[in-house]
Amino acid sequence: MLQKSLIASTLAVVGGSLVLSACGGSDNNAEAWPPTPTVIAHRGASALRPEHTLAAYQKAIDDGADIIEPDLVITKDGVLVDRHENALCILNADGSVKEATTNVAELPEFASRKTTKVIDGTTITGWFAEDFTLLELKTLRARERIPAIRPGNVQYNDQFQIPTLQEVIDLAKAQTKATGRTIGIEPETKHPSYFKSIGLPLEAPLLATLEKNGWNSKSAPVFVQSFEVSNLKEIRQQSTVRLAQLVSSSGRPYDFVLQGAANTRTYADLVTPDGLKEIATYANVVGAYKDLVIPVVNGALGTPTALVTNAHALGLALHIWTLRPENNFLPASLKAAPTTDPTMRGNSITEIQTFLKAGVDGFFTDDPAVGRAAVNGLKK
Repeated sequence: MLQKSLIASTLAVVGGSLVLSACGGSDNNAEAWPPTPTVIAHRGASALRPEHTLAAYQKAIDDGADIIEPDLVITKDGVLVDRHENALCILNADGSVKEATTNVAELPEFASRKTTKVIDGTTITGWFAEDFTLLELKTLRARERIPAIRPGNVQYNDQFQIPTLQEVIDLAKAQTKATGRTIGIEPETKHPSYFKSIGLPLEAPLLATLEKNGWNSKSAPVFVQSFEVSNLKEIRQQSTVRLAQLVSSSGRPYDFVLQGAANTRTYADLVTPDGLKEIATYANVVGAYKDLVIPVVNGALGTPTALVTNAHALGLALHIWTLRPENNFLPASLKAAPTTDPTMRGNSITEIQTFLKAGVDGFFTDDPAVGRAAVNGLKK
């Protein structure tokens, strides 16, 4: 009943009354935000706190982020919550933990919730957000997802709850007032086709939540992002909120996969001139994997591609993902000694500044303090 009421209220609020331009339109308020270049906190300050926690988002804001990014999945009772994946804990074939963002595997009261599902073509065994009510999820505690690379974050394990989208919006609004800076959000709809297939679509509750908060418009400090295409087009038909089309360096949008032979396009097709023209009809931003802007050649950043120029020519902003400070994620030429240690912090500032010089409008970073230092360093 909750899901049906959310859908009905959303359609009543946003249906049929909006006139859209090719890129979602603009007005004076929309043009004033975000600042460029934009520092976007990838899952919060996830290099410093367990990702997708209020503590990670707060740390990101404290360290100078313009935008915080909540990845959205949904509970059994239709509430949007923030997790990188709907899988709360993923198991290996032998039953050991492969990846965990919560302590759910250690809670005997939820042992029976362990199950195997196929998510976007991948078979996963573990525990999933959509099998829990919000009240049940609130009894779980967050954990560091990649402890081998970020051992310092393990000290924060089991301290923080899973936040709802509403709690993230409340934080952004409170911190906007406290800091005098507009703190925005960039929610990503995770696995939208999958959630629609099980009767828990993400789009209606997302728009309803934005509407309730006065943020369902092109002037709101919001970007909605997705690796799929169909759901962004669906949102554009109902709302002027800013949209970001995410593009990977390989593979295909999963909604294209589901369309079979009727749509064989790949992410590579989306960043061709014709692909960008299509994106410009419904989105404001291309959110590209960083190698699509500057490829790594022989262990170093190479020559920029034409992607930034081509996007800008169509009125699209270009954001890149994801710039991380540790050796594990840096080109060989920017790693710190010993280069074989994945936890060591290399020269992330130079990496970020190289992309800024190539003209990107914003970037996702796991450490907004490093991102802010890189931006400020170019202004001197």
